[in-house]
Formats: sequence, structure tokens, C-alpha cells
Amino acid sequence: MVSGERPLNEVNFLTVAEVAAVMRVSKMTVYRLVHSGEMPAIRVGRSFRVPEQAVHDYLRDSYVETA
Repeated sequence: MVSGERPLNEVNFLTVAEVAAVMRVSKMTVYRLVHSGEMPAIRVGRSFRVPEQAVHDYLRDSYVETA
């Protein structure tokens, strides 16, 4: 386990719909982020699950200040 990582049993996973609701974007936008590799996800059957921390990290890293 890499330093700073939590054990898998402590990781909260979100569905694509839940991620879309948190980010206030469409599910298609989340799928694009996952398929492009910008947002990590695991595949469970035919669906994806995104670690909750990955959503927070993406939003934090994407934040820009406007003038």
C-alpha cells in the first residue's frame, strides 16, 4: 500500500450517477472523464465505481480562480 492510501475496505465508491450529482454535470461527462483517464475508476461488471476521494481530488485540482 502506498503511503497515504486507505485500505479498500475503508474506501467509499460512488456510482457514475452519484458522481454526476456531486459535480453537477451529466453522466456522459463523468463517463468521458473515466474513459480519458482523468478520473480513476474501477469496473464492476458493466458499470463503473469511482472512489469518493478521486472526485474530491479532481475538483480540487481543477479549481481555477477568475479575475
